[in-house]
Amino acid sequence: MHEGFRLNGRVAIITGGARGQGAADARLLASAGAVVIVTDLLEEQGQSLCREIGETATFVVHDVAKLDDWDAVVATALDAYGRLDILVNNAGIHWSTPLLEESKDRFERTLAVNLVGPFLGIQAVSGPMRHGGGGSIINISSTAGASGFAGHASYGASKWGLRGLAKTAATELGPFGIRVNTILPGAINTSMMTPVAPGQPNRYAGLPLGRHGEPEEVASVVLFLASDASKYVTGAEIYVDGGALINGTHMAPPNPSTA
Repeated sequence: MHEGFRLNGRVAIITGGARGQGAADARLLASAGAVVIVTDLLEEQGQSLCREIGETATFVVHDVAKLDDWDAVVATALDAYGRLDILVNNAGIHWSTPLLEESKDRFERTLAVNLVGPFLGIQAVSGPMRHGGGGSIINISSTAGASGFAGHASYGASKWGLRGLAKTAATELGPFGIRVNTILPGAINTSMMTPVAPGQPNRYAGLPLGRHGEPEEVASVVLFLASDASKYVTGAEIYVDGGALINGTHMAPPNPSTA
């Protein structure tokens, strides 16, 4: 691995890290030398992942919509390692419901996890990062946060909002050496992606790259943004969607990649 991508001695929090995209992020950042704090509500899967990664991984049960939980996660990192360098705001929930059938409670719950959660996370880690001389915050949005998809009122609103939050955070935190960037995955092969049934046409054939993506392909971009290879990059938005939003139009059904 090129030295610019090494994360030796750095400490990362990865929310929603027990499975899918978050687990791929945890594995890759750990392989690059980071200590990873994996957080999720899925305790059994999270503990299993940390055992797989080894002594450089710690699991914490964490509801990202709760301020007290954020305090506990950050305290875990600081008590154990004395520093905090990377936050990957990956946790997210999704469902598809027509706008006029969506309930207020479900809309608010989606915003609480997908938007308020990252907001609380950015606030929680900024102090330790500032004290340590800087850091990298990586927000996982979605192509549904850059185009209008039918049935995605709550999810789309949360992911559009996350982009705006990241831009503001990048502006305000840049003077402290804290970089804030956003990744917008398209159809990524996790539990949130609608599978293609055997014998059915490939719904992704119309994409420029002609296929869905894999979690490791998003994780590679997470590693880039976490590392010194991107030390002059902040406020950026990187699409990992196989070309789905070329010219601003979607070329395949939205399939959120976070898990």
